[in-house]
Amino acid sequence: MGNIIRALVTFIPADHCQNYVVRGLREMPLDKMVDVSGSQLRRLPAHVCAFTELVKLYLSDNHLNSLPPELGQLQNLQILALDFNNFTALPQVVCTLKQLCILYLGNNKLCDLPSELSLLQNLRTLWIEANCLTQLPDVVCELSLLKTLHAGSNALRLLPGQLQRLCELRTIWLSGNLLTDFPSVLLHMPFLEVIDVDRNRIRYFPSLTHLSSLKVVIYDHNPCRNAPKVGKGVRRVGRWAEETPEPDPRKARRYALAMVENQEPQAPAPPPPLPPSSS
Repeated sequence: MGNIIRALVTFIPADHCQNYVVRGLREMPLDKMVDVSGSQLRRLPAHVCAFTELVKLYLSDNHLNSLPPELGQLQNLQILALDFNNFTALPQVVCTLKQLCILYLGNNKLCDLPSELSLLQNLRTLWIEANCLTQLPDVVCELSLLKTLHAGSNALRLLPGQLQRLCELRTIWLSGNLLTDFPSVLLHMPFLEVIDVDRNRIRYFPSLTHLSSLKVVIYDHNPCRNAPKVGKGVRRVGRWAEETPEPDPRKARRYALAMVENQEPQAPAPPPPLPPSSS
């Protein structure tokens, strides 16, 4: 019976109903962490924002599309998880949490990020995968301490040249986008350690041998005709990854054509012939 009541009140956004869902949170947790992921919340209960010493707040997998201004009281917050919600825009209050190191925004409906995000100069990890981004927001290039960027499963076709300003960036995940060329800006980022461009539309890979810090490059599921050349000890994940020297050009051409054919929509099968009419 209790579970039935809980399921019903989650659909009522009034504060007293949402407070019922997290009624066990009445005082500051000893580990300074609150995790109400998967609680079917439609509104963050305001009393959670009274835990001013909170360091980690996990709100993943709910029905949130806004956040209360009281969230700005959590000035010690270092990790904030907002993934798997219904945000179409990032609430401005998030940009006031200047101690944030890790921000999870994946699997929402974001088309852009506010310029105020640049205030989060302690941000080290940013997850923006599986949103509605057609270009990488310029503000990302202003996060000077960023080390890890997850931007897969969007609709990115290119990357801005300003990205090379991020001298602390070590891993970039771009799988499942619409890249038709290997992003040229990455060729000017020798400090990168991991590059993931899996499941794009890249047909040709330039040499990556000059990227002295590179450890792993993932390029599988692209209609490419060659594997990227890499330095000694660098792991390649993709077609011809173990072949040295480069793959046979005829094999590469056949593979690229097959990939293109698999991506093209198949014509519907013709309808079966009608039976002859009886006279």
